[in-house]
Amino acid sequence: MHRGLEIGLHLAPGLSDENFVGLALGNLAAFEVGRERGETLRWQVVRVDGATDHHFRLLLSHPDRPLDLGFRRHVERVLSALSRSTVDELRDRFEAAQRDGLRPVALRHLHEAVDFWRDDFWNWLG
Repeated sequence: MHRGLEIGLHLAPGLSDENFVGLALGNLAAFEVGRERGETLRWQVVRVDGATDHHFRLLLSHPDRPLDLGFRRHVERVLSALSRSTVDELRDRFEAAQRDGLRPVALRHLHEAVDFWRDDFWNWLG
């Protein structure tokens, strides 16, 4: 499989069902982009837990070839449109997409350790 695209999804704090929102955004974005482009894509949606916070990542790839240069902009445009939806609207769109053929991937969990070499303390020392 060719190397793909990785996009961070940082949600607004206080959402009622963060895991669902992250999962729905990732699955819907990948499904809609693949359908608009007429391509079969592979994707994963990952919840990345750090020491004090968390975020989500969408990993996308094409199984047979590298992705083209306009792909990132296409995904970002679709994610931007999806991000204006409420949780209930996302739930409705997610269910409609499943009726239209979306086979959602499960949310994966990853724990990310702190990288002390990237800490500003080490930059301060010089």
